[in-house]
Amino acid sequence: MEYVIGLGANLGEREAAFRDALALLDAVPGCRVLRVSPFYESEPLGPPQPRYLNAAARVESALAPDALLDALLAIEVKLGRVRTERWGPRTLDLDILWAAEPLHSERLTIPHPGLCERAFALTPLLDVAPELSRHYGPILAALGGALPAVANVRSSTKTKP
Repeated sequence: MEYVIGLGANLGEREAAFRDALALLDAVPGCRVLRVSPFYESEPLGPPQPRYLNAAARVESALAPDALLDALLAIEVKLGRVRTERWGPRTLDLDILWAAEPLHSERLTIPHPGLCERAFALTPLLDVAPELSRHYGPILAALGGALPAVANVRSSTKTKP
């Protein structure tokens, strides 16, 4: 199944954290990173804190959604994420934004419940899944349009053949 994973960070070496997270995700058995969006900066939600760097990765995975979520949480921990406060600053945040099959359980909702309220998630999502523009494009336009890219890492992100 295909998924779109959102990446966010506003502490530390943000671009390096994204590259490391993508490499670890690509190394998960049954997962393959297909495409990576450019990086975008955005204002934070929640308490005062530094600006966020955001991106998205399109991933093909044999993992069930809960197993993929477990893999994402393990990558966050491996790369130093410590959860202290909701919507607080973080070294890395990995979320399942979208999947080929929607899901709603006690633990996980796909598409991500806040997706349609966040240009910082929709902009990179549409970079890696342009076929979703018919549905999400008007929502992004209503939010003020796409964010300007600040970096492009496609050339530095290696994926399995």
